[in-house]
Amino acid sequence: MKYDEFITHVQSVAQLNTREEAERATRATLEIIRERIVGDEAKDLAAQLPEELAECLRGREGETGQAFSMQEFISRVSQKEGVEPTAAAMHVRSVFAVLEDAVTPGEFADLYSNFSDDYAELFPMPPTSEVPS
Repeated sequence: MKYDEFITHVQSVAQLNTREEAERATRATLEIIRERIVGDEAKDLAAQLPEELAECLRGREGETGQAFSMQEFISRVSQKEGVEPTAAAMHVRSVFAVLEDAVTPGEFADLYSNFSDDYAELFPMPPTSEVPS
């Protein structure tokens, strides 16, 4: 998925008024994902995204992710994006939904596996490899 397409989708799903808001929401979410997940996993995710977004995920290769709750994740995105936490939560959900379409199912399942169960409401639905049979 190309950068413009990714941002357009985030703007549409999150019902944001401007492209700049969608870019801010996307970058804030990706930068907090980088803090939360294992650095090598962030690198793998970055490899499947346009360069403008991939740069938000780089810089922690070889490091472990920080363990923090979904509420802390939303709080960090909220602060970085400069919006209220309720808006940030909606934006994170939107970015995750677009990410699911932008990367391979296996990569999205890998991303999902880096988050604890309390994050489930931020994801569109568990990747099929994570659904119990």
